[in-house]
Amino acid sequence: MQPAALPSLQPRGCTNLKLRQLTRRVTQHYDAEMGAIGLKTTQYSLLSHVDKLGPLRPGALAAQMKMDPSTLTRNLKPLVAAGWVVLGQGSDARSRMVGITDEGRAMRASAQRHWRLAQTRLNEKLGSDRVAALHAMVDELMLLLEAPAQEDENDEDSPNA
Repeated sequence: MQPAALPSLQPRGCTNLKLRQLTRRVTQHYDAEMGAIGLKTTQYSLLSHVDKLGPLRPGALAAQMKMDPSTLTRNLKPLVAAGWVVLGQGSDARSRMVGITDEGRAMRASAQRHWRLAQTRLNEKLGSDRVAALHAMVDELMLLLEAPAQEDENDEDSPNA
């Protein structure tokens, strides 16, 4: 996939910093709306993924959310404590499964109305065309930044061979 041609602009400043600033601002926007029902955006996202994909292993959930497993474990704790998510027995004694409870589904449904309001307000503030372009660019960049296949590990010319 070839990246879309962009105007000849030179980046100024740190890309990581700029993205983190944008992410913080967008998160604040969503969290302000989600806070009305006592949820953070990250908690709503977790409830939504578990509802859609679950029950599933924590590692599979972390992979689907492109999240570090230890971060997932930390973020699941308040959802489990609230009774919205359960960590149950997996297929063997060593594995666990993450599932959503009826209370979790009810909270997610309530939270979804607030999320939609936050989304609508953000689209209005930024403009739907800009938001759609942002989504397309993020999707494209995520593909470009995917970790390369680990072919080099088995290559005899590799310094690790």
